[in-house]
Amino acid sequence: MRAAVLNQVGDTKLELRDDVRTVDVGEREIRIRVRATGVCHSDLSAMDGTLPALAPGVLGHEGAGEVLEVGPRVDHLAVGDHVALTFVPPCGTCVNCRSRRPHLCAVHSIAAFTSPRFLVGDTPAFGYAGTGTFAEELVVPADGAVKIDEDVPFEIAALVACGVMTGVGAVVNTAKVEPGASVLVIGCGGVGISVIQGARLAGAATIVAVDPVADKHGTAIRFGATHAVSPERLADTHASLTGSQGFDHAFDVVGAPATIRSAWDNARRGGTVVVVGAGRGDATVQFSAQELFLHDKRLLGSFYGGADVHRDYPRLLALWRSGRLDLDGMISRRIRLEEINEGLQALRAGGTLIRQLVTFG
Repeated sequence: MRAAVLNQVGDTKLELRDDVRTVDVGEREIRIRVRATGVCHSDLSAMDGTLPALAPGVLGHEGAGEVLEVGPRVDHLAVGDHVALTFVPPCGTCVNCRSRRPHLCAVHSIAAFTSPRFLVGDTPAFGYAGTGTFAEELVVPADGAVKIDEDVPFEIAALVACGVMTGVGAVVNTAKVEPGASVLVIGCGGVGISVIQGARLAGAATIVAVDPVADKHGTAIRFGATHAVSPERLADTHASLTGSQGFDHAFDVVGAPATIRSAWDNARRGGTVVVVGAGRGDATVQFSAQELFLHDKRLLGSFYGGADVHRDYPRLLALWRSGRLDLDGMISRRIRLEEINEGLQALRAGGTLIRQLVTFG
């Protein structure tokens, strides 16, 4: 089958190969025919070493498809089922799963760094984040697939599988934004737009979107922001909208020290700062011990939007069905697997793309 392979971390292009095979299906695993996968900034971060990845490997982690084969100990899925993937499969029995924090389950995530999922020619290759959706087929733990209704387009399900879950979840699961709140969102890519939509769904009265790319401001307004400004205008906006008190909730969707610090500085005393962006392991943010004490702010990480995928995927799709969550409008470009490097280059250049989707026949 075909797959887009990262030969070594640091490469700026993926190699499209047609001699790739999956591993055999294990007892508690399933084989999936990938029908749609998002091109996420996390894939770029895997390529350049910002996020941990193993090479050679198949990238892609935001996908949906159809079950082709099930292992003998899988009883909740069947051949022909439509599923959305998760890159953090909950095992159901570890301390995090039992304490209702399945997004922190590390059982399958650790296995992703020790168990190759593909063969490229005769060379074992890993699947990024235990998946590898830039391939026509993949084998994953059955825990990593959530059954969806057959009338849900694969493209919509793929969006839910990472970017939308991460963004909306950061609002409703991590920050628990309340009606009437003021919200600041720094970074208006696909996840940032999902944060904005989550804030709108939560009933936030003021939603300020910040991005240096002016063309993204109109997009942010279309998806629910009440204001959209460049970073240079944030101080004035802060003063005029909050009386210089700060926002109730500030979301950093970039993951850079400067933007995390900006989110902190623009949150009110007693407010909440949520770090959604995936930053580098060697990037540091400085706070004084005194300000951490005096300002009484909550500084929260939000990994995968605090997702309980078996609870949250159906909720997000129900909101989409009702017209309250705009997923169709987030698809800015459809590409073929042969165009994956062009798609990655467009994402690397910034611009106004929300989500590109690779679609398979």
